[in-house]
Amino acid sequence: MQRSAEKIVIRPIITEKSTRLQFDENRYAFEVAADATKPEIRRAVQELFEVRVVNVRTMNMAGKKRRVRYALGRRAHWKKALVTLADGDSIDLYEGV
Repeated sequence: MQRSAEKIVIRPIITEKSTRLQFDENRYAFEVAADATKPEIRRAVQELFEVRVVNVRTMNMAGKKRRVRYALGRRAHWKKALVTLADGDSIDLYEGV
């Protein structure tokens, strides 16, 4: 059974570096479910944004260490996906801003 696209793609990552990738290389960054595969991510992005995905690259991001009062804590681990779109396709991430 396939998961819904909303459960696979959690949120877009909007930073200076990811914004530069959008305009220079037509590549978008997303936080995705930790157990999502590249074909699932491709299908979810194509379904959510109605674009053609050419390539998907994924990486597991380690949670950073943080102090919690007197002890060390840790943020959660998460997965990042860099999605390259076909020429002519784009995603408007700043729609409601």
